[in-house]
Amino acid sequence: MSVATVRKMCAAFPGAVAEFPFGPGVCVYKAGHKLFALVPENAPFSVSLKCDPVLARVLRERFAAVTPGYHLNKQHWNTVALDGTVPRGDVAEMITHSYELVVASLTKRVRAELGIASGGGN
Repeated sequence: MSVATVRKMCAAFPGAVAEFPFGPGVCVYKAGHKLFALVPENAPFSVSLKCDPVLARVLRERFAAVTPGYHLNKQHWNTVALDGTVPRGDVAEMITHSYELVVASLTKRVRAELGIASGGGN
């Protein structure tokens, strides 16, 4: 899966905003000022995603390309190498899961301001 595809997926969520708070090398996707994805612009290509801690461990065991979040809380974040070994559908599910975790943590007011249904999701 390409970085461009991952960026399109992240940008498609209601209320998603792309920013470059760390400089031009890493695109950060947020919902309600909370991070849900970090996408480096240069090789090696990857995406870092928020994840339920139990699921994070399961994904790391299932896929060699899924590792503890690079420069992030290792319990709550995974970094997924975009090397083609993780099926596109699984990467898409991980992105959606990350977004939904973040949206669930937002207040009802913030979700409404962003045009996000109370349950989150796409």
